[in-house]
Amino acid sequence: MSALKILVIPGSLRTGSLNARLAAAAVHEFAQAGAEVTRISLGDFPLPIYDGDLQTKSGVPKNAINLKRMIGAHHGVLIVTPEYNSSVPALVKNTIDWVSRVQDAHETRGQIFRERAFAIAAASESRLGGTRALAALRLILAACQATVIPHQLALSFAGEAYDDMDRLKLAADAEALKALVRQLIDVSQHMM
Repeated sequence: MSALKILVIPGSLRTGSLNARLAAAAVHEFAQAGAEVTRISLGDFPLPIYDGDLQTKSGVPKNAINLKRMIGAHHGVLIVTPEYNSSVPALVKNTIDWVSRVQDAHETRGQIFRERAFAIAAASESRLGGTRALAALRLILAACQATVIPHQLALSFAGEAYDDMDRLKLAADAEALKALVRQLIDVSQHMM
């Protein structure tokens, strides 16, 4: 069997992002668990705001195709999203909207979402830890017919949650991340 490959996608481009730091902590945990892990930046895949007329006129942007292929090269995907106004930021939603439009000749639309496991996490300065964004993201991915694992991580008071190595300081937070990692690996292996 080939090595299990996990893709980690931080949903923030901001310098010093609490969610990018959570993604870094997750990358470390996946590596510790023996997965081959890749972390990308959505800044490397810039996309216009989704517009059906634009798609009809110009087709799906090359960056959406490249991102879809990047997802396709992995068995599991972790999306770490910020919470903006009690939901996912436009960057995350727009990325999913475009990727869901990519359909290679040998595929059905949205097949990329149905064939791998997804995990979701959020980090926030608030007590809720991004739970509202996670609910919205789970709904969006479910509409794409993605398998989203039950375990998720909402990291509360994230401004104080990391050490100098971007590891989680509190044992409960670290264990919650490890549980998410274990479950995504397990479900991804079963879907291989």
